[in-house]
Amino acid sequence: MNAQTAIGNVLATGEMVGMAYIGDLSDAELMQRPHLKCNHINWQIGHLIVSENQLVGKIATMPSLPSGFAEKYSKEKAISDDPSQFAKKDELLSAYRDQRNATLGVLSGMNADDLARETGIEYAPTRGALISLMGEHWLMHSGQWVIVRRENGKPIVI
Repeated sequence: MNAQTAIGNVLATGEMVGMAYIGDLSDAELMQRPHLKCNHINWQIGHLIVSENQLVGKIATMPSLPSGFAEKYSKEKAISDDPSQFAKKDELLSAYRDQRNATLGVLSGMNADDLARETGIEYAPTRGALISLMGEHWLMHSGQWVIVRRENGKPIVI
């Protein structure tokens, strides 16, 4: 296995876990917070999408986000519980798919030297680490989503 394959596996695992946890959640359930001091799932997913666009965008061209999307998922908007201020689930998943497909395209065009190139970002010092972070970031957030699943009587999926 080479580094490109290993990083692809991290992306696939993050997607598998994240999509399993949100797959049967409704738009209303995505607006639930796992704790009063946590962001609701809808905001977290939007944040993940914006982060992928911005971070991978530092090393490659990424597709544009839908108009106004980044603003909806700014830190300042995280306090809102008004569903009309956020995208619906199908819009989130469409934006996610566009960004992730682009990230996978970037990864597929890289060799070992490309992956080792420095980014200047402390928490993702190489291009390989930056792309790997996109899968890890989903895993970091998705642990919170289990709480909402349990509160709503959803089945255990993983």
